Amino acid sequence: MAGVNMGQVRPNAAPGGSRRSAMTRDVSAPPPCDSSPRTILHIDVNSAFLSWEAVYRMQQGDRKDLREISSVVGGDETTRHGIVLAKSIPAGRSGIQTGMVLWQARQKCPGLVVVPPDHALYMECSDKLMSLLARYSPRIERYSIDECFLELTDAPCLSDRTPEAVADEIRERVRNSLGYTVNIGISVNKLLAKMASELEKPNRTHTLYPDEIPRKMWTLPVRDLFMVGPRSAPRLYRLNIFSIGHLAQADPVLLQRHFKSLGPLLWQFANGLDETPVSTESVMAKAIGNSTTTPYDVDSEREALLFLLSLTETASARLRQANLLARVAAVDIRKTDLSFTSHQRRLMVPTDHTGILYDEVKGLFKELWAGEPLRHFGVSFSDLTDDGFLQTSLFEAGGSPRQRALDGQIDLLRQEYGNSALIRGGFIASGIPPMSGGPPERPDRMRMR
Repeated sequence: MAGVNMGQVRPNAAPGGSRRSAMTRDVSAPPPCDSSPRTILHIDVNSAFLSWEAVYRMQQGDRKDLREISSVVGGDETTRHGIVLAKSIPAGRSGIQTGMVLWQARQKCPGLVVVPPDHALYMECSDKLMSLLARYSPRIERYSIDECFLELTDAPCLSDRTPEAVADEIRERVRNSLGYTVNIGISVNKLLAKMASELEKPNRTHTLYPDEIPRKMWTLPVRDLFMVGPRSAPRLYRLNIFSIGHLAQADPVLLQRHFKSLGPLLWQFANGLDETPVSTESVMAKAIGNSTTTPYDVDSEREALLFLLSLTETASARLRQANLLARVAAVDIRKTDLSFTSHQRRLMVPTDHTGILYDEVKGLFKELWAGEPLRHFGVSFSDLTDDGFLQTSLFEAGGSPRQRALDGQIDLLRQEYGNSALIRGGFIASGIPPMSGGPPERPDRMRMR
């Protein structure tokens, strides 16, 4: 929502520079409305990763519903991936929070069930949700893997029903056909719709129209406002701004003085102002990469290069799948003391060829590494361009047509028969996965009911 119109400034905003003049105390009047009324829904999957895991496992015959027991989606402590990514409601009652390390979560709940993440499954679930929503309107903006905006302005489904009725129907259809619940917020713009969907969970429909802002939004803590983060909230507190209503009545000039361009933006959001459109255009990825934390400390160059090769295999396959070429290659490493270093280089010609990318990765690592034991490796490829505009070179620096065709055939074999169908000889008996950093393979996927 970075494209908010910054030209709207309320003429009667209080002038000031002192803490007392940063706001007025009357927060009862509704804020100004956007120029043209729209009907926008924000759909947010309740505890998405855990819900999708639960539905998938029950479809495979598991009788336990992860949502009804103390469970989390998180990493594997044995491989040092130990963060809670999603939690069930019972786990939350034990004090477990998203982002908590797993050993702390287990201390709070000794019988905690931990399941590993499967991002390929989650992407498939997200795609199925988008397909269901497209029945109501083609104007869908996927905001993240588990939330989106759906514009219903002038949509046929509103010809004889209210937006609330349509939202309730969507919630029921998602629950009945996909097996999980969503929250839906309704308003005249994206900001208010998103704020509405956060009001009370799970499986609820909420409205937040401009005339409801003083009652439903201005009473909330200022930290609950979109774009107010853990660093900006304490700075607002120092200005005696503790609620969204206080921020809405603050002087935009004072906010700009303290927060630069973020200040007026926060003021507009606190007043419910947002004119950004629901964008249906897909955005090209800025970078594609993978990383892995190793199950043991790596002090051998041969093993380190194998880990980097396995990451390059996965990341380059993702480039080809997205029809993208990379102009920049980067490597990052983390030592056992958790210190982090990285190195990058611009390529002579954009490429998606695994061999060429790995040669660059290998060279970067050798320049970066001083022989210390390592616990984490990462590779990324950025400054991406469409592969339909491949620049040729007399020296075939981007990979010859035969090399790229071979990469494509290898990708097809792995997609058909699994990542282990074709591996490089260096990985044999190494104990290092030939492709790492991506989601684990699963034979059976989600199905619609």
